[in-house]
Amino acid sequence: MLYAQIMAGGIGKRMGNVPLPKQFLMLGSKPIIAHTIEKFTLHEEFELILVSVPTDWISYTEDILKKYGISDNRIRIISGGAERNDTLDNALKYIEEHGKGGIDDLLITHDAVRPFITRRIIKDNITALEHYDAADTVIPAFDTIVEGENGEISSIPVRDMMYQGHTPQSFRISSLKESLGKLTIEERQKLSDSAKIMLLDGKKIKMVESEVFNIKITTPYDLTIANAILENIH
Repeated sequence: MLYAQIMAGGIGKRMGNVPLPKQFLMLGSKPIIAHTIEKFTLHEEFELILVSVPTDWISYTEDILKKYGISDNRIRIISGGAERNDTLDNALKYIEEHGKGGIDDLLITHDAVRPFITRRIIKDNITALEHYDAADTVIPAFDTIVEGENGEISSIPVRDMMYQGHTPQSFRISSLKESLGKLTIEERQKLSDSAKIMLLDGKKIKMVESEVFNIKITTPYDLTIANAILENIH
């Protein structure tokens, strides 16, 4: 079975003094999260579309779906967690309890604040899992990447080998659970990137090509850019 998880568990501290978590801010005529959910409802392959939000915002999210006419009986609004791994865990537990279950189950996870995800990117993530334990969506790094510590440069990697990570990140659920189960409590707190967790466990991860406009909206500047993108694609 194929499952989707839209991760909206954060409160968006970098967005500044705003009245709502960033995923609920308006982008054009509707909230950011509404744009993202709609992109996933276009794919009939998903058995369930889990939307992970802070517990206190579950009712608010349900109201958004009603207000903007997003009606799909596959959507489930569930609680996120304190950290990204906790949010992922909650989704895995929900699938185990409410999904149909199977050794070949797949999970496509995506940031709620990346509303410009395309059908092609989602399809490529699904296809990648035919031969890999996981997939990570990336774009080439256009700027030189500089590694440093304490205000000093320690390394300048070769740019042609550098990529910027986007989402979706996608997984064979059995492989993901295996890798997560090997983490210590300390590692779970430090390692917030699920693809990295699997990479450290020796799993092979396929790179899926993203799009430059598949941006993550985390700051007021990002929201300005996102509105410009939205205006140009309509």
